[in-house]
Amino acid sequence: MPLDPHIKRILDMLAAAGAADASRLNLSERREAFRKLMSLSESNVAVGHVEERALPGPDGPIRVRIYTPIDTRSDRLPGLVYFHGGGLVAGSLDTHEGICRPLANATGCRLVSVDYRLAPEHKFPAAIMDGYVATLWAVEHAAELRIDRDRIAVGGDSAGGTLAAIVCQLARQARGVRLAAQLLLCPITDFAADTESRCAFAEGYLLHKATLDRDLEHYVPAGLNPADPCVSPLRAPDFRGLPPAYIHTAEFDPVRDEGRAYADRLAQAGYTCHPGMTHLFYGMTSVVPYARSAMKHIGVEIRAAFGGALRHAG
Repeated sequence: MPLDPHIKRILDMLAAAGAADASRLNLSERREAFRKLMSLSESNVAVGHVEERALPGPDGPIRVRIYTPIDTRSDRLPGLVYFHGGGLVAGSLDTHEGICRPLANATGCRLVSVDYRLAPEHKFPAAIMDGYVATLWAVEHAAELRIDRDRIAVGGDSAGGTLAAIVCQLARQARGVRLAAQLLLCPITDFAADTESRCAFAEGYLLHKATLDRDLEHYVPAGLNPADPCVSPLRAPDFRGLPPAYIHTAEFDPVRDEGRAYADRLAQAGYTCHPGMTHLFYGMTSVVPYARSAMKHIGVEIRAAFGGALRHAG
């Protein structure tokens, strides 16, 4: 299928404006460019309630932002611990308002967005440790957060999907922690991958292969192999006991094939490749109508995973 016309218009506008490949930007420019790109999401979507907390982390407090969906029947809701994308070097609670708000409404989950530490100031494994600690905190404080402890999922987009997958693998080994699902949106599951999609869409489709490589340099300390399973969850030797996964990729995305490969390795996985889309399409709901439809589809999927007991919001 050809590129979605709305996506193509965005790519053409970026090309006409001379937007630089993110791999050529310095760190502050990279973060600002990502912030501007994420402004294509709908950050003004109404939700029921938003609150911020700071929880104890391995190297200082971890900020989280908690979204309650606008339309709920029950005070105790499923939970979704969410990790933003940005290559592990960019992104924040604020950049992902426009994803977390509609995602909370669509899924009917009380969504906990995690402000994990970024590279290169905090290299591997800082982001993973923050994500894991935040997930354990959500499980341990489920009653206080008015979350059903038996219905807690983790999720993330792009590199946030990497974190979600690794957190699931870590949580499998923890006593008393049983995650119900994992929601991975265009996840990076293999930083050492050399796939057909990484070659076919190496440049010109929003996320460049050079950007993936540059972000990895910022994130991984010298001497650590990118193929290490703690960096690339697809390389894990054992996939037994992991929660059911709901994996979404985009047709024109360099990380498409590794997302599909991750789904293939899991015993229980739903997989959707969105035709005509590029990386980050789910964050373009203000300008790409298909992205809004995809968000509703994700919501239906997650509600079904949690037993279909929730009424669909909007």
